Amino acid sequence: MPPKPAVVLTGEAGGGRIWIDLNGEFRGMKALNSDDPYASIRSIQSTRQRRRAGRRKIATRVTLKEIARHAGVSPATVSLVLRSSPLVAKTTQVRVQLAMDELGYVYHRAAANLRAGSTETIGLLVSEITNPFYAELTAGIDAALDRAGWVAFLANAGESPARQDRFIERMREQRVDGLLLCPAEGTLPDAIQRLRQVGLPCVQMLRHVDGGMRDYVSPDYQLGMTLAVDHLVGLGHRRIAYVGGGRRTSAAQERAAGYREALARHGLPIGPVVDCLPTREAGAHAVAMLLRGIPSDPTAVLCYNDICAFGVMLGLTDKGIAPGRDCAVVGFDDVVESAYCRPALTTLAARPREIGEAAATLLLHRIKAPEARAERIILPPRLIVRDSCGANDHRQ
Repeated sequence: MPPKPAVVLTGEAGGGRIWIDLNGEFRGMKALNSDDPYASIRSIQSTRQRRRAGRRKIATRVTLKEIARHAGVSPATVSLVLRSSPLVAKTTQVRVQLAMDELGYVYHRAAANLRAGSTETIGLLVSEITNPFYAELTAGIDAALDRAGWVAFLANAGESPARQDRFIERMREQRVDGLLLCPAEGTLPDAIQRLRQVGLPCVQMLRHVDGGMRDYVSPDYQLGMTLAVDHLVGLGHRRIAYVGGGRRTSAAQERAAGYREALARHGLPIGPVVDCLPTREAGAHAVAMLLRGIPSDPTAVLCYNDICAFGVMLGLTDKGIAPGRDCAVVGFDDVVESAYCRPALTTLAARPREIGEAAATLLLHRIKAPEARAERIILPPRLIVRDSCGANDHRQ
């Protein structure tokens, strides 16, 4: 017999006596016709045990059979609904979905993917995540993947090949089905070859490290620089500087080549050139090297990207030189800020969202057809004329 509980009689209700322990906790009700002072307490304890058991049952994973029973269909039908099979009528799909919601069912995707041999995930490795260009690129990738029911693991290599290699290994551990890669500066062709050897489909974006002979999606950098130089020459500029091409990447090389070839075609001298990093800070500091107060100072500055151009305009302003009026400035990318800075930035629209969608779509195709011929998708940029080049003043 259990030890006598420390209880006190506090009153009578509903034909029984209410018992409270010395800590104030309700312990039960003893029937007036019962001689067992422990009967009610044991009854309450038994009820609590049943409730706890019920909660444990609710917490266990819901099975397909339970969903089928709840929805009034067969387990095979539930399985077809989970796989989005077109063989199931819409009304039945809705009924099964409602049953899953009511029972709190969560799809065990890892187990399903293991059975199917696919995780429906891809790795997305970018070289620098702070540039807003990559936010637009990622949005395009996400849109294409979402339409296909896939998701991406995002990582930032920070222009470090070693860090990039570590992230690739981590993504392989997560069994991603493919990789979208913007190679970090200094990435060797061996890195792409290793991915081929382990059977991981890869699409390079914006930069390539193997001559662009594999799957690759990018803007046409040379065309963009040609459009910019032609525009500035058309405004009467003959001394056009170039700032920000300090990265040792295919994108930097193609931009520089487009700049040089366009100037040569117009019979104009090259430079001055400031091979700094394409950052806001570096762009601002480059102004001191470009403008020295001599007749040969450039009258226009073409920048590697918009971020660098924002820095150049800041540096010009600090020196009392008005961008667009005293010195033309042109960027590359057309990030959102370029339309809202003052003066608004003339730039090349590189279409990052479209690039992201095209790259993701190509990777999904490559995963399904690994032996198909490699594809190069090069999107032509578009010149966006705003105030920073002085075109509006020139027209007036």
